[in-house]
Amino acid sequence: MADDDVRDPLTLLADDRARARERDDPCASLCTLASVDAAGHPQARTLVLRDVDDRLAVFGNETSPKWQQMATAASLAVVVWLPTLQVQYRLQCTTRPVPKPRVHESWLLRPETPKRLDWFYTREAAQSTAVASREALLAKLEGLTLREPLLAPRTAAGVFLEPAAIERLDLATDDGVHDRVLYRRQADGWHTVTLVP
Repeated sequence: MADDDVRDPLTLLADDRARARERDDPCASLCTLASVDAAGHPQARTLVLRDVDDRLAVFGNETSPKWQQMATAASLAVVVWLPTLQVQYRLQCTTRPVPKPRVHESWLLRPETPKRLDWFYTREAAQSTAVASREALLAKLEGLTLREPLLAPRTAAGVFLEPAAIERLDLATDDGVHDRVLYRRQADGWHTVTLVP
């Protein structure tokens, strides 16, 4: 049976991110996602953490090596660090694809440069491809001809993050003993345990 007095950790995370945004926290909309590449090497990267249909999501481009890791991994680790609150979340997640129509809607809200880059990945060179220089990259990007109205390329994609476990670490305690709580999702809801920090 789920713990009756346990707050939903996803609501707690949303509330903490909102408080961090109020404090102009530069990390409030970011996360670090960790996965393992095809050679078995750990990989970590910073991504924008989005709220889509009351769910956490990350977006990418299918040409990226990280996309294959994100879309096919049995499990991903995600860290959200909110320095203005001194709070860290660690999430153990599976993923589900964001439906393509929803990806395309969200894509339209992106700034112009990332939109151009998505088309560059699709037409010119996959993400993480080596180029001669930054100047060469910028010149090719500038010369890219795009149709109007500008729509998402077929390679634009997203995944919902489905947390099975969430750990919250609060470093800003009055007594100096960090507050560390682990939430685990079970069939009947979230269960919690306090951990030694």
